[in-house]
Amino acid sequence: MPRAKLVSLPSLALTAAALSLGLAACSGEPETTTETDTVGDAIGADAAGGGMTADKTIADNIASSPIHTSLAAALTQAGLAQTLSGAGPFTLFAPTDAAFTQVPPVTRDGWMRPAQQSVLAGVLNYHVVPGKLTAADLGAQIDAAGGQVTLKTADGQELMARKSGDSILLTSASGNKAIVTQADVEQANGVVHVIDAVLLPRM
Repeated sequence: MPRAKLVSLPSLALTAAALSLGLAACSGEPETTTETDTVGDAIGADAAGGGMTADKTIADNIASSPIHTSLAAALTQAGLAQTLSGAGPFTLFAPTDAAFTQVPPVTRDGWMRPAQQSVLAGVLNYHVVPGKLTAADLGAQIDAAGGQVTLKTADGQELMARKSGDSILLTSASGNKAIVTQADVEQANGVVHVIDAVLLPRM
């Protein structure tokens, strides 16, 4: 998959600054909460109950997921829904709607403007790793690497993964963190791991 070409826009510096300020509180290691457990249970029930099914593609399942409406809209706006309908396989770290609310509204709205389609595509491609990596695969790679593994995302940047208790903690190139709240949601063209924050590539 070709790396998204980031465009130089006057608002991009403000966007990066807003992201840094708005997500500063997310830079610490996330803690397990009742809300996180509820999100995990919701997507698990959704996957088992027909909202997400292993015979559908990632794009189709994200479009039908009740907790991924923001991600579904962003994938469509960025022109990546068609890519995630392809054969793959892909591993998608999928931020929930609650994760998107952590991003400052001015930034979220800016991403959805046609002029920033390339910026949005870059952010979304940062959540995709080519190939299928289950939680067991990630755990084995983390152990083999001595506690932390570097993943290469679809946009060509690096994403760090390590264990945090029984979960997998991701650290982005820009330093913010997300935890996998529901792993191994099987797809026809790969696997989805639900996460609790939007990962930010280096811009």
